[in-house]
Amino acid sequence: MRAALLGLSLATLVLFGTAAAQAQSDTQQQQLPQLDRGEKIEKIGFPAVLEKLTGWTKFGKGKVYTLPLKKGQHVRVTFSSKSKYAYMAIFDLSSNDDESFFGTDEDGNTADVTVNEDTTWLIKPYYSRVTRRRGLGAPYEILIDPNPPAAQQAPADQQKDQGPMLFPPRSKQGQ
Repeated sequence: MRAALLGLSLATLVLFGTAAAQAQSDTQQQQLPQLDRGEKIEKIGFPAVLEKLTGWTKFGKGKVYTLPLKKGQHVRVTFSSKSKYAYMAIFDLSSNDDESFFGTDEDGNTADVTVNEDTTWLIKPYYSRVTRRRGLGAPYEILIDPNPPAAQQAPADQQKDQGPMLFPPRSKQGQ
């Protein structure tokens, strides 16, 4: 009798453990945007120095990258390709939004971002299928710079630091 009860308890424990693991797997899959058939996810760590990723946007054999980021980290991601039909999109996996927050087709080739909270980005290079083009894909290069140079000061800020001016602003003339 004890053996049967012990066996039943173990079976129940295994059943619930499997269900919990399946539920966790489902929530992780819900966070990822839909990948194209044959795409593989490559996990990369936050680099200490400039990191260069290279690949090919060939349909069915492409790579997408996950990049974990901590609150306050500043990162610059630059995309380049010889093809005018190759693009990159960056998705924030901590967001419930299915849309990318950065895309080279609309935002230019460089994302320069300071992260407000711990998150993971999905970086997806892709080849446009809606335009007429030659070939099945294109080579690309992604540069991840963890220490981008500081942004330059605006000219107005530089003028304040230069000392006395010939014609001071009107607000300082005592009107």
